Amino acid sequence: MKSKLVEKKYLVTFILITSLFALWGFANDITNPMVAAFQTVMELSTFEASWIQFAFYGGYATMAVPAALFIRRYSYKSGILLGLGLYAVGAFLFIPAAYMQSFIFFCLSLYILTFGLAFLETTANPFILSLGSKETSTRRLNLAQAFNPMGSLLGMAVASMIVLPSLKCDVRDENGDIIFGSLSEAAKADIRLHDLAVIRDPYVMLGLVVLVIFIVIALKKMPKTFSADKQYKASATLGRLWRNSIYREGVVAQMFYVAAQIMVWTFIIQYADNLGINKATAQNYNIVAMSMFLCSRFITTFLMKYVNSRVLLAVFGVGAMLCSLGTILFVGMAGLYCLVAISFFMSLMFPTIYGIALEDVESKDASLGAAFLVMAIVGGAVMPPLQGLIIDEGVIAGHPAVNVSFVLPLICFLIVTIYGLRAYSNVKKQGAV
Repeated sequence: MKSKLVEKKYLVTFILITSLFALWGFANDITNPMVAAFQTVMELSTFEASWIQFAFYGGYATMAVPAALFIRRYSYKSGILLGLGLYAVGAFLFIPAAYMQSFIFFCLSLYILTFGLAFLETTANPFILSLGSKETSTRRLNLAQAFNPMGSLLGMAVASMIVLPSLKCDVRDENGDIIFGSLSEAAKADIRLHDLAVIRDPYVMLGLVVLVIFIVIALKKMPKTFSADKQYKASATLGRLWRNSIYREGVVAQMFYVAAQIMVWTFIIQYADNLGINKATAQNYNIVAMSMFLCSRFITTFLMKYVNSRVLLAVFGVGAMLCSLGTILFVGMAGLYCLVAISFFMSLMFPTIYGIALEDVESKDASLGAAFLVMAIVGGAVMPPLQGLIIDEGVIAGHPAVNVSFVLPLICFLIVTIYGLRAYSNVKKQGAV
């Protein structure tokens, strides 16, 4: 008899924890287009503006391991509540950041906000894996992760329909060029005051929503799927994790996958801008990409009933590489379409790498193991500034630099593909397929 994907006794908890996936998806994808917004309104280079992503994903790297140790000492529920609290604080810090018109303060606000996201991801992913049998754990995580792009789509929609169209700094002349840089300092100051308030408001509303969810979860009794250990020593766990090659390589693959994802979604706007498309319209291509990502997430969750998840990971890695090549080589709308199509192939990567990496990790090591997989999100902090430097070159060897910059995601997808093949080879040797 096959194990159920979600057992009845865990259903309410599963639904509640799955809602958190949408919550951090919203934060991720309302932030991506803000790179382009800050670049214009604060008159920054692409490299300087990409520090938004460095701050956002750097918070994950800073707090993932402390989050895991906290969870191991206390409980999944405690980790979730602390994560929601930090999330709300970071969101509300956008109020003084907008008042002071400080780009560094905005970066600091996002950095603290993602302390909360690090706690939520470090907690929610292994919690979902633990809510049922090991046999269905990767599929269960893929199902829960399918709700992440729903939050992402809402974040993109808010950015596309409310934030970006309301920005006065993005007004263009008849040639499609932004006129903000040619205005007087007084005019720029008025526009900057208005636009930073526009950027601030969605985060403040988000903070209020997070507080409501905090109260709901505080009142809900959660099942205990592991015992807290106040005498827990991390050294033995670290040794076991290091000796697990599939886990170790999974952390590396996750770092490169997240780097690719953030580069693909962050720089769609810059890619479209190079074709003369304004920010609000360009964000619509991000929405299409996320819609494809969401549909593909459900498709791949179904396919995993019949096809080994490691094989699917490798196949979709090849698909992402081919689309990346099209993004680099085709100048014009064909390249933009290839860039959008990458999202279809990215859909299963994060939860599948996560599930494969933790599959043979002992339950007592899962929280710290999950922390390093969340910490791998630091790839999203390191690579976008590097891509921004390439884009700032303008033209490289007669080819638009924004096209050339997608060599970086191409390399990342190659590493993900290799991981899928190595993981499949490993499980085949064990006779588990």
